[in-house]
Amino acid sequence: MCCNCENKNQNTARLDGVLDAYGGSKGNLITVLQKAQDIYGYLPSDAVKHIAERMEIPPAKVLGVATFYAQFRLKPVGKYLILLCQGTACHVNGSSAIEDEILSFLSTPDYTVREGETTPDGLFTLKNVACLGCCSLSPVMMINGETYGGLTKEKTRKILQGLADAEKAAGGAV
Repeated sequence: MCCNCENKNQNTARLDGVLDAYGGSKGNLITVLQKAQDIYGYLPSDAVKHIAERMEIPPAKVLGVATFYAQFRLKPVGKYLILLCQGTACHVNGSSAIEDEILSFLSTPDYTVREGETTPDGLFTLKNVACLGCCSLSPVMMINGETYGGLTKEKTRKILQGLADAEKAAGGAV
């Protein structure tokens, strides 16, 4: 074979059950995108094209919806997705210092991680968000759905180090 067509078809075939269940109505586009992201961890371009074809929606519209909502990702993320709140309460209570601490922890002498990027080992991704709805816990971050509040630089580093150590003990990356 001269291209990756077979792999592409196998990859998008994982979506067929979702599209069979929800793809009959254009009003279900967000649901289909959510389910696709659950399958892949993000929305690969092949999946977006497949959804557009099956739902008979222009690819630009599917991509427009995917880029409009902050819940959707177009790039793979690390095993641990760190959502750092940058809302007013968190900002006032020091979220910028927490962001600096996270970026310092994630960076290596050879690679500086920036917001929105994933560490080279694929373990961590930092994403700033407008609000996590936990103002009384500010500053706050969420990692894979678990909320950590009342953050200090020391507490933040300890949380991240605990995840990295657990991964190392399990024989994973790091």
